[in-house]
Formats: sequence, structure tokens, C-alpha cells
Amino acid sequence: MTLQQIYFGYFATMMTIISLLVVSRKNPVHSVLWMLVLFVHMAGLYLFLNAEFLAAVQIIVYAGAIMVLFLFVIMLLNLRKEEKEFRLQKQWPVSAVTAVLFLVVLVSILGKITVLPELGEYSIDMINAQGSLMTIGNVLYTKYLLPFEIASVLLLVAIVGAVVLAKKRIE
Repeated sequence: MTLQQIYFGYFATMMTIISLLVVSRKNPVHSVLWMLVLFVHMAGLYLFLNAEFLAAVQIIVYAGAIMVLFLFVIMLLNLRKEEKEFRLQKQWPVSAVTAVLFLVVLVSILGKITVLPELGEYSIDMINAQGSLMTIGNVLYTKYLLPFEIASVLLLVAIVGAVVLAKKRIE
């Protein structure tokens, strides 16, 4: 087993375990803190893939800004009632059947995935010569310009909606 396989195995295993911890904690603040650890592990995996810019964005945007937003939302909500209630009530049989069906669909999809897909038009040598940031910019603003603009319009609508909901009515 090579060092790269050990490194990838560590991050894959830890990200799986941490994501289970995120969804299984009763205290939402603990879930957010585990999510922070998950984001740091994701950044480490990006470093393993030689995507330093994505690792930095992962830390700055997700581990910084998004986690602060989650903590603000959790602090604004009154979650004491939800913490004390028993979570597995009468819905667990439906949840178990849904999970089994989801697992069957997932296994059937994973069976059709090829391990080594065709190589893209951007080789490692081309990315190293051009620079990863320049390559991301070229692809984002040429090939994927429309989805990028649609995502920015959706984010703008979400911001305006949040401001409208948060604004106190003057009566």
C-alpha cells in the first residue's frame, strides 16, 4: 500500500465517520462543530488532489462563512423542545424501508460507473503550465457561464428573500 493510498484512505474514512457524527448528534452546536471538522478534512483531500485554490476556498468560504451562518441560525432558533423529544417515533419503519430502497438504487447506480473514465481535454501538464486558477477561470467563464450566472441569480434571490423576511414591518 502506497503513501497516497493511506492518505486517501484516512481522509475517506474520517469524512464518512464525521458525516455520520454530524447527522447523529442531538445537540445542533455539536453537529455544526463536527461539520467544521468535516470541511477541514475536505480541504485536506483537495490538497491531496493538488487543488490548492479549492482547499483555500473550502476553508475560507465553508469553514469560515457558512459555519458562522449555521451557528447564527442555531442560536436564533429555540431548539430546547426538539432536544428533549424522542426522535424515533412512529416513522421509523417508513424510514427503514426508504433507506433500503435508497441503498438498492445506490448499488445499482454504482455498478454502472466506470472506474477509469475518458480523459478530459485538460491534462495535468496543461494545468501546470497554465496554472490551476487560470484553468478554473477559463472553464468557469466559457464552458459553464450560463450555470454560473443562474447560480448567482439564485443566490441574489435568496439574499433578497432573507432581507424581506428579516425586515420588521412598520405599521
